[in-house]
Amino acid sequence: MSRGGKRASGGSGDPAGRRVGNPAVRLLAARSLRTHRKAWAAVFAAVAVTSALLGGLALALGSAGLGHARVERYAAAPVVVAGDQEVSWTATPWGSEPRTETAGLTERVRIPAAAVDVLRAVPGVREAVPDDTFVVREGGADSAPDTGTRAYPGRSWDAARLAPYRLTDGREPRGAGETVAGAGLGAAVGDTVAGREVVGVADGPAALYVTAGEARRLAGHPGSVDAVGVLAEPGVPVDTLHARVRAALDDAGIRDTAAGQPLRALTGDGRGGAEHLGAPPARAELLQLLAAVSGTLVLVAVLVLASLVAQALQQRAAERELLLSVGATPRQVRAAAGREVSRVAGAAALLGALLSVPAFLMLWSALRARTGVVPEGLELPTPPWLFAAVLVVAALVVGITRLVVLIAARRPGRPGKGGVRRVAGLVLLVLGVGSAATATVQGGAAAAAAAGAATVTLVAGCALLGPWIARAAMTVLDRPFRWFGGAPGRLTAAGAGAHSRRLGAALVPVVLVTSFALVQLSAGATMERAAAAQARAATTADLAFTGTTAERVRRLPGVETATDVLRSSVVLARTEAGTPRLDRLPVLGVDAEGLAGTLDPGVVAGDLSGLARAGTVAVGADTAESLELKPGSTVELRLGDGTPKRLKVVAVYERSLALGEFLLPKAELAPHMSDPYPARVLASGTHEASPVAPEAVTTPGAELNGIVSGGIVAAIGGLTVLSVLSTLALIGAGRRGELALLRQVGASAGQLRRMLGLEAGFLTATGLLVGLVVGALPLTAFAWALTGGLPYLPPAQAGAIAGVVLVTVVAGVFLPAARRGLTR
Repeated sequence: MSRGGKRASGGSGDPAGRRVGNPAVRLLAARSLRTHRKAWAAVFAAVAVTSALLGGLALALGSAGLGHARVERYAAAPVVVAGDQEVSWTATPWGSEPRTETAGLTERVRIPAAAVDVLRAVPGVREAVPDDTFVVREGGADSAPDTGTRAYPGRSWDAARLAPYRLTDGREPRGAGETVAGAGLGAAVGDTVAGREVVGVADGPAALYVTAGEARRLAGHPGSVDAVGVLAEPGVPVDTLHARVRAALDDAGIRDTAAGQPLRALTGDGRGGAEHLGAPPARAELLQLLAAVSGTLVLVAVLVLASLVAQALQQRAAERELLLSVGATPRQVRAAAGREVSRVAGAAALLGALLSVPAFLMLWSALRARTGVVPEGLELPTPPWLFAAVLVVAALVVGITRLVVLIAARRPGRPGKGGVRRVAGLVLLVLGVGSAATATVQGGAAAAAAAGAATVTLVAGCALLGPWIARAAMTVLDRPFRWFGGAPGRLTAAGAGAHSRRLGAALVPVVLVTSFALVQLSAGATMERAAAAQARAATTADLAFTGTTAERVRRLPGVETATDVLRSSVVLARTEAGTPRLDRLPVLGVDAEGLAGTLDPGVVAGDLSGLARAGTVAVGADTAESLELKPGSTVELRLGDGTPKRLKVVAVYERSLALGEFLLPKAELAPHMSDPYPARVLASGTHEASPVAPEAVTTPGAELNGIVSGGIVAAIGGLTVLSVLSTLALIGAGRRGELALLRQVGASAGQLRRMLGLEAGFLTATGLLVGLVVGALPLTAFAWALTGGLPYLPPAQAGAIAGVVLVTVVAGVFLPAARRGLTR
């Protein structure tokens, strides 16, 4: 066999001996694969599930990467001129080149109306049509609490040509009291909608079209427009028209009305960004979420596959030693193992790749089916060629599995040895604890990232130290097992002492599933519980109104104070270790004189009455601490439309999880919103009223991110549960001879059942305890940094984690023995 090994490796330099012409390697791989089919079944299942999850994520990433805002209103305009809906920030990280970060803006960046005349003069332009979008409302001004007015999107009838939407009945509007209704509205000629007579019906979505003069009045921003659609003369190519428009805008030097940035000339799918402002930022956030989850899944998959493959090869240590003793070279043994696992992993990865396609399609269809989850206008295309990505993922999974073989298919060391492994495990534990400690002094996303890094590092350290953790745990339980467990207890203690490596391999996936589930479930529950508590404490209003304003509410009998609540976002630029960061944060706009009795942010410094002055802001305590702000300081923000503002801090408050990191005067925020109408009005009065729903900000894309991350977390949790079951089944398959020998020397089936039960109990208790410690360290740091308290997990979810682990461990321990009839 050694001669065959020389032929296999001669001159190729291939450490795995993968040359097809090596008969010895092929023979070893084929015979071993037939002999160890049951052992490889666990690896097959884990590889298939891993490939399916990674393939589904790859398709989701590809679809989100190709995503764009849908083009509807501007479909007939080859070029659309609009403001830049992105803000950028450049900084130089320590010892690196300058880096630029960008963030999307969700409020309309308007452009000067003078751009219309510039564009009309461009050669090849048939018409430049200004477009404004606004909201037309109807209903009583003095609406009862919690009853709202109906709202309709509005535009000028001239802008309908940009789609184009054409009349299907009636005529165009000619006066301020007339309107054309979009077919989606369901109105007919002669109806009255929002106080206007419907004189025509046009195809297209629900909307009200009014005269150009009425549109300018209702839009409420004279001297500027939302966008300009450019219609070309016949025969003018889009590229030519775009170049001419771009040159005309640059020559005129016209800039947007917010941050003074150059205007953008959009073509193709880019035109959709001028229609659906929330789509591009949502796409970017979805990409970030999927990328982060993919990284976590790859790490989990490596741990799972490494544990399973190493255990499968470790059980064949005697066989490997025998082959080496009769002349096989180490290279031949590794090459045979590599060929063997490649066949198993290749078939499993292809199966997983096929399963990933329906899984991805089901997830995407579920997202599209739920109204409001995917932002309006966000297209997530799935072209046929995208599905080839699952084959690339399958190859990646096979490569990871082969890499594990190269590491695991070595001559095994003696139990108790492995100094390098022990030192590496201890170093990882120290790094994990240090990362958790770092999270306690940070805030926001930085604390979450540090806590996540701590979890992964601690789990990896426990994976390396598995045998020693198992031995230490059994040292504690050795005497109780021997004293109170009878013969089964002594067998359990003796087996654990002799096979600590095997016991450590069984512990690793239990620790992984426990810590992963604990961190994922508790982190969200902790934040939701703290935010809900703050929202209840902050909302002191007796009444809540929608579809009206505080000015009107104050005229109602019994109302003492009232404040408008405007909801928007700001962009905060900051650096961390020199690295630029742009955080898009939800904010509230309020009336300072109406806060008493309606909102109590929990002021810890300063006075909210200062918000009555222009150019002021109140800041959440965590952000104030991280930016070293206090009353009297100034902070620079970019408002929702990108307008930079230096604002004076007048107060610092503690209930920022509920109310956001910044409170601004309504008058400061409203001019920079696409629709400055209050989301609702909070009021206090003398008459009785039902409890008011707590006021709380909502992170942009929170529902979409929650659904996607929830589904993926469940899938990763399923993978870790499968890894527990597969590892234990693999270990059980490898100890059939041991259990059969115990039966032959007189152990009864009942004694074996009790012995296996004690082992299952030991694995469950130790795995849950170590997993709890591994998860609790970063969770405590995360919770303390963001909420100032301890982490929280609903008892039902904690019980579910313990129950799933117990059932999985018991099944993994007992099923292999029961299948052989050794416990009957």
